Amino acid sequence: MCLLVLLVGCAGPVPTTTAASAPAPAPAPAPAPAAADRIAPVSVRVPAIDLARDDVQRLGLAADGSAEVPADYGRVGWFAGGPGRESAQRRGPTVLLGHVDSRSGPAVFYRLRDLRPGDVVEVGRADGSLARYAVTRSEQVAKDRFPTFAVFGATRDDVLRLVTCAGAFDRGARSYTDNLVVHTVRI
Repeated sequence: MCLLVLLVGCAGPVPTTTAASAPAPAPAPAPAPAAADRIAPVSVRVPAIDLARDDVQRLGLAADGSAEVPADYGRVGWFAGGPGRESAQRRGPTVLLGHVDSRSGPAVFYRLRDLRPGDVVEVGRADGSLARYAVTRSEQVAKDRFPTFAVFGATRDDVLRLVTCAGAFDRGARSYTDNLVVHTVRI
């Protein structure tokens, strides 16, 4: 599964020089976990398709700028984004990624295509809370026309997107031609 994600992190280097005569500063207290770390997805449950995983892994950007995908076809990954994405000023949807299949058969998101409006998705968070979402719609889009900003961009509402591969399998590229995006809203 391959998604082109156009995210750029802009951060300059942090100065590391200090005056030779300045006393060593007292150690800073450990920072509180960032809000994104406290609400990071750790589990996902979708009763309508008999999906229950308690090992959601954190994903970022691959070297080519695309979203990382889980190496294990049985795992769900949370796109935590690139540098700066998790700041309090940048609110975006929760995006979970998973494979549709593998050489050995169906993978973790194989049955996403069976989801219907109103189906419930539950996401367990690192802080112990549970977020419940309802499916609003699904869309299949060509990978070369993937709606990056519509899927990953900032939102006013607490939304969840589930993304996997779909469409025809291109044997030469060893990839599917499309992606399936399931859109949900918090209930």
